[in-house]
Amino acid sequence: MSDTRSKSSINSLVLFVVLAVAATTYAGNQGAELRFENHQFTPQTLAVPAGEPFILKVVNSSKETIEFESFKLNREKAVSPGETITVRLPALSPGNYDFYDDFHQDVPEGAIVAK
Repeated sequence: MSDTRSKSSINSLVLFVVLAVAATTYAGNQGAELRFENHQFTPQTLAVPAGEPFILKVVNSSKETIEFESFKLNREKAVSPGETITVRLPALSPGNYDFYDDFHQDVPEGAIVAK
């Protein structure tokens, strides 16, 4: 009888892990986050799936206003200190899409890479 319970418990655990991984993968395809702090964007390079629209959250953890800008993505938005903005992006073709902080030219550029 305990052998049956052990198999049942193991099967339940395996199912839970599979569902948790599937949910994480799905959530990852739905959105991504860029954080600005210590005078840089993190991550500096963000990989996203090509051919799928997604939501980008830009979090400004610094004490000064920044401007998230990308000519290739046709996006430009000021972000106040402590503010989070949501940028909805269409399905991207494979390639690199640079972004930068237009208010601070010394901040390293970043890139969204659609694969």
